[in-house]
Amino acid sequence: MTDELRSALRGRLDAVDARASEVVRSSTGENMISRLGAADWLSLGALFWAWVGAILFVSGEPNWAIVAVLVGFAFDKADGYYARKTGTASAFGRQIDSFIDIFAYLVSAALLYHVALAPNPVVSAVVGFVVLTFGGLRLIRHNSEGFGDDSGTSYYRGTTVVHTHLVVLANYFLLQFVPPWNGWVAGATIVAVCPLMTSDYKAYKTDAGHLLVGVAGVLTVVGCLALEFGVV
Repeated sequence: MTDELRSALRGRLDAVDARASEVVRSSTGENMISRLGAADWLSLGALFWAWVGAILFVSGEPNWAIVAVLVGFAFDKADGYYARKTGTASAFGRQIDSFIDIFAYLVSAALLYHVALAPNPVVSAVVGFVVLTFGGLRLIRHNSEGFGDDSGTSYYRGTTVVHTHLVVLANYFLLQFVPPWNGWVAGATIVAVCPLMTSDYKAYKTDAGHLLVGVAGVLTVVGCLALEFGVV
């Protein structure tokens, strides 16, 4: 073996060893767990409740599942509020938040449609795919471009995954209380609004908007509990 070849092999082995050490450090927490701040742990709380909701959905308990998902929504809002108030918002935290949003809003919306609204599995597969595709692209876009700014007011580019989730929830209640409503109509409305997530629509971040979403969440919980206990 020539000295040149021996040197080249040694260089490659050193590179592999360095990469292996990096993976080990990451898996033991030096590069990930230790970087999590309080806001990130709140985000993980949202992930936990989204998972609880998923279990309840597949167990045939949509009302309790929705309540669990909305508890996760509260954690999701709390993490952003905490990060802004403490000045700890970061690109790393935004990546975590977007990752969790996939489960908290998109997967849960697709599961709700599948369990409680879909007329058949084929339609459920199509609607769920559309929700996940446009929602995923919307989150990727947000991570890449961040917020827009209009005269000092921040805005999301396109409607948010929360908006889409609310549309699915609205269809769930329409199915319960409006007899002509059905899974086909629900699927059509959901598919119709999904492309708005990747549009140029400006969804402004305002206190009034947060208040309206909060009120909608409380009313949703009340509605689900009323359905669950046969009040309505």
